[in-house]
Amino acid sequence: MKNMLSNNTTTSSPFHEGEEILQSRVGKREQMAKFGRKVIRPYMPEQHRAFYNQLPFIVVGSVDNEGWPWASILPGRSGFITSSTPTSLDIKTTPLAGDPLEKVLTKENSPLGLLGIELHSRRRNRINGHISQSQPDKITVQVGQSFGNCPQYIQHRHIEYIREPGQTSQQTHQQEFSALNQQAIDLIVSADTFFVSSYINAKDHPEKEGVDVSHRGGRPGFIKVGGNTLTIPDFPGNNHFNTLGNFLINPKGGLIFSDFSSGDVLMLTGTVELLWDDNGLVEDFKGAQRAWTFTVSHGVWLQDALPFRTTLGDFSPNTLMSGTWQEAAALKSQKLSKETWRPFKISHIEDESTDIRSFYLSAADDDVLLPFEAGQYLTLRITLPHQAKPFIRTYTVSSAPHENYYRISVKKEKSGVVSQYLHNKLKLGDVIDAKAPRGDFYIDANEKRPAVLIAGGVGITPMISMATHLLNESIRMRHQRHLTVIHASKTVNNRAFTNEFKQLEKHSNGNIRYIGVISQPSRNDRAGLHFNQSGRLNADSYRQLLALDDYDFYVCGPTGFMQSQYDALLSLGVSDERIFAETFGTSTINRLQVLVKPSHQPQLEAVESTLVFKKSGMEQSWARGEKTLLETAEDHGLTPEFSCRNGKCGACATSLLAGEVSYRTQPSATTHNNDVLICCAVPAAGSSLIELDL
Repeated sequence: MKNMLSNNTTTSSPFHEGEEILQSRVGKREQMAKFGRKVIRPYMPEQHRAFYNQLPFIVVGSVDNEGWPWASILPGRSGFITSSTPTSLDIKTTPLAGDPLEKVLTKENSPLGLLGIELHSRRRNRINGHISQSQPDKITVQVGQSFGNCPQYIQHRHIEYIREPGQTSQQTHQQEFSALNQQAIDLIVSADTFFVSSYINAKDHPEKEGVDVSHRGGRPGFIKVGGNTLTIPDFPGNNHFNTLGNFLINPKGGLIFSDFSSGDVLMLTGTVELLWDDNGLVEDFKGAQRAWTFTVSHGVWLQDALPFRTTLGDFSPNTLMSGTWQEAAALKSQKLSKETWRPFKISHIEDESTDIRSFYLSAADDDVLLPFEAGQYLTLRITLPHQAKPFIRTYTVSSAPHENYYRISVKKEKSGVVSQYLHNKLKLGDVIDAKAPRGDFYIDANEKRPAVLIAGGVGITPMISMATHLLNESIRMRHQRHLTVIHASKTVNNRAFTNEFKQLEKHSNGNIRYIGVISQPSRNDRAGLHFNQSGRLNADSYRQLLALDDYDFYVCGPTGFMQSQYDALLSLGVSDERIFAETFGTSTINRLQVLVKPSHQPQLEAVESTLVFKKSGMEQSWARGEKTLLETAEDHGLTPEFSCRNGKCGACATSLLAGEVSYRTQPSATTHNNDVLICCAVPAAGSSLIELDL
């Protein structure tokens, strides 16, 4: 960590060196310096002063005589905190019996970090300062920095006092220790909330150096315990990096865990190590951007110390979008078998329109779902009655990535054997097989450029996933990518997800805009109420619907629809690399140029070769220009899995035991080890023998 430190700090910034280094690491330093000067003040606004006055407790960060930081809970009835001036807080002090904070409160000029948090409203405000005056039952804190925090990861709780602050019960007991026992471990791993204190010694800029105390929240199981070491994920926040910035310079921390049902309190102090986003421990933890470990030096267990109890209400929406270490371990295990078929149970069925039905797929093995990008698809294996060979089909996932299920939304096609079966026969509790989501058609929620999603008919399925994902990420990452959704349908009745899009429009405060285009409106359909525009989408439509801007365009629908929209966008001067189109299955478009160039030129085909299908014991001669490996296998009565026949879905991946192949169309599906996509592969020049594990 020392190598990351430098003396090149921004003197006008309200952040110290460690905070600035981490802000630079995520590309936010200049933005946060500008933002911080607006929201971090050397005084408390009037609403903050009133807020502290109504609190039933306050969290305090302090440092003991040996330089160890501690986080404490200081209880008091509403009104125990007052503010006589915008730069000072008067606090009636009734520390918990045995809390190291007792000794700190008697010393004037001691630095403190204060966190006022209201659990039932999820409000919180913070102060970093020092004790300007100390009396036996009261301290005055001089404000150095005052700022507010967002409600992310704060669980909703109601608080009720069972005795007066300062009073103890017969069960009140203090126990000091240097190693975690099972009781402490149980409290930590079941916690959904804790507080953490950190500090750096005040030097040249005491107004922004000193002690800080912060809140951390997550789902029970978000803290991993191994011996005396805790591993804690770091979720997206406000980019202040107060805690981690202190850790970078002074790797020590103080933690406090509370059992709000018994009043027990666990206080720890120890050393810290930061784990960056490229650490293997972090990559599989849902919602984590980085992590840190905390190794206990010593601590204290205070039994029945809190004079109040709380009742848990709802978890924060941000908390529900995060993971646990158990899930992270299961996810790592699932990744090893990503290419295998996995059973899924139909847990819910819902009609979205007259011909589109959604099926919710939950893991039949109750294991975690592999994550996916919004817009990707599932490959399904459907076994129909009286059919010897299963059907392989690909359907876009229409649910958002954070859900605990996959949702596919299928249009009932007159000539579609599988879609007819899904609509007419599939019922709750049925089990079907699917492979992990895949595909190269997805959206980046962190991109700043606005996006336009253009869907024709059932092509709306990846778009609802994308739009929902962008709204969820705006809550989690505090950045909303502007989005316009243009949905073309024949009639109002066969249009899916209209209400969902309108809810997204509402909850995003208009950052997500939905436009319905109906080509054949009925007499009862009213423009402005049931749809926004009638007719067919063309270049003139885009001139009317879109403001002049630099957009990314995402197009999905039938092949003819996608081609016409692609051509229309090109005619408006949109560059090819700004147009992304779904191409799994048989849908594709003829592009003006190749969007992604292959990393190498395709090999020439062999003049002659011998094909060997090892498992079936078949051998076949092959000459240049003849059928693909998949088609040749089918001619021999073999039934390898496939869906798209153009290298997009990856369902046909087969182990190549000998030789090399050339692709007639450049595939985009990912392959592993020695797998090849036989749907578009032929023997490569120089390969006189091709042996496949078929």
